[in-house]
Amino acid sequence: MKDEQAPQTPQNSERVTVLGGGSFGLAMASILGKKKYPVKILVRTQDAMDSINIHHRSSTYLKDVTLPDSVTATCDKEEALKDATLIIHAVPVQYSRKFLKEMAPYVPKDCPVICTSKGIETGTLCLMQDILREELGDSRDYAFLSGPSFAREIAVGLATAVVVASQSDTLTNRAAEIFGCENFRVFTSKDVIGVEIGGAVKNVIAIAAGMCEGLGLGTNAVAGLVTRGCLEMQTLARAVGASPSTLMGLSGVGDTFGTCFGPLSRNRNLGIRLGQGEKLEDILSSSTEVAEGYATALSLVEFLLTKMPRSFRMDLKFPILFGVAEVLKGERSPREGMKDLMLMPIR
Repeated sequence: MKDEQAPQTPQNSERVTVLGGGSFGLAMASILGKKKYPVKILVRTQDAMDSINIHHRSSTYLKDVTLPDSVTATCDKEEALKDATLIIHAVPVQYSRKFLKEMAPYVPKDCPVICTSKGIETGTLCLMQDILREELGDSRDYAFLSGPSFAREIAVGLATAVVVASQSDTLTNRAAEIFGCENFRVFTSKDVIGVEIGGAVKNVIAIAAGMCEGLGLGTNAVAGLVTRGCLEMQTLARAVGASPSTLMGLSGVGDTFGTCFGPLSRNRNLGIRLGQGEKLEDILSSSTEVAEGYATALSLVEFLLTKMPRSFRMDLKFPILFGVAEVLKGERSPREGMKDLMLMPIR
């Protein structure tokens, strides 16, 4: 008598690989693991691998979050990607290109990628959609997940809503099915550039909001700055072909509000510490996780000057984005930057 085979279900037909064992990679793995999907996380160290495989917890990030049994970890690139049917890229933007070059030989042909990284690459001024295609090719579908989504809140099961953008309806619908659950709502979009721009710019606005808070300027000032920052975001997005409605959604103002006002925001906390007088190098060296807004702020200025339609004074059209970059480069103090914003001519 032949052995009976288990019925084919979405859970045992999907094999998900998460690239990156930081907080967000763990949060993504946690959601899928709770839905019984088999998930492999590619981590950097033997200690990180052993901690997840033996104790079902990370030794570095979200240490108190227990991962489901269906989540495992490996340090081996080939093992991580073998037979993968879906890849989740959760590596910070500034490290992504080098990382993806190393991964490319092992990535299964046509395997789709969902990217959670947000920002603009230093030097090339590329968004993640460009980096992924340049390193992994055009033969696969890509999607980009964004929205107000702190990793810790996702991992412990608090309600979260995000948007997944792709030119492929098949992939966005698949992402909504795989990730969607009672505590994690997935909306879909085709506006990839809008979702990416919103995810990048909101981190810079959050640094400015944090500086306001650190300087003790009050709620009125923070709210006013964030509102004007959203206008700059929308102006930029429209200029590069994004839909204004995208920036009014989860990946635009939604993510901006969460990042500017949420206590878990790394970019907000970077700004607060700058406003309180700490040195940038001390803040960066004491942080275990990347605040993407730092590198993005510097890249955004170059992006505006080289990629945008020429304007008489770009710094007057985007005073918050330029102002944050000037503070981060040490050209003025946070207090001087905020004072200059208040004294700008009304436009």
